[in-house]
Amino acid sequence: MTAQALIAPLLPAGVAVAEERGDPPHARLPAQEAAHVARSVPERRREFTTVRLCARRALAQLGVPAAAILPGLHGAPQWPAGVVGSMTHCRGYRGAALARRRDIAALGIDAEPAEPLADGILEAIATAGEQARIRRLLRSRPSIPWDRLLFSAKEAVYKSTFPATGVRLGFEDVAITFDPADGSFRARLAIPAPAHGQSRTVLIGRWSAACGLLLTAVPLPAAGRPMRTAPGTEEDAYAGRVPHACAAARPADAHGARH
Repeated sequence: MTAQALIAPLLPAGVAVAEERGDPPHARLPAQEAAHVARSVPERRREFTTVRLCARRALAQLGVPAAAILPGLHGAPQWPAGVVGSMTHCRGYRGAALARRRDIAALGIDAEPAEPLADGILEAIATAGEQARIRRLLRSRPSIPWDRLLFSAKEAVYKSTFPATGVRLGFEDVAITFDPADGSFRARLAIPAPAHGQSRTVLIGRWSAACGLLLTAVPLPAAGRPMRTAPGTEEDAYAGRVPHACAAARPADAHGARH
């Protein structure tokens, strides 16, 4: 079943998005991709297949011919020339977001089930300051599993920065601060990432909680193509675009999103 737009409202114009809430039985892989997961368990083959179905739909929206999308260095997808993108999958969701490199330098998306992290995981992925902020949010707004949202935001940052920098950020290299009011977050990086044609140590992302999922997105604008800024903010182009919630652990595989 095709998903309602969940990730798309978190991303700027020019990003093509395709999403699924299930695994279509008709979905098939080209030979190169099928060989890559031939020995995987059925669940892994299904999610691998569906997320690539989404990616090819997004490529079609950009007018780019379909191509095999194989994992490259550290599992990062290998996109056609001139294309940047990100894929994500979790229980009940698969999605892909792609853009022309001339418009977006890089982007990262992540989806997680809206469930708390297992005991001890927050301490493993968060700085002391982040832990304090997350615990305050959990007390003041307990309807959101902020600890897992933190994990998701760091995953989205990692996916957006690794293709542009070639550097594998650790959880300790990214400090996240959420704005619970407008669905944004700031990511302060220990290693600068390119944006607006220069290195940036602070990136802006968007988050939402919808349909039992937590979703995060981090786009890096291409040089010379700054995103539209909202009045009264420094660089947040997405205020007011968070989708409504339609209904009310992967973290052990740290940065191990197997695309």
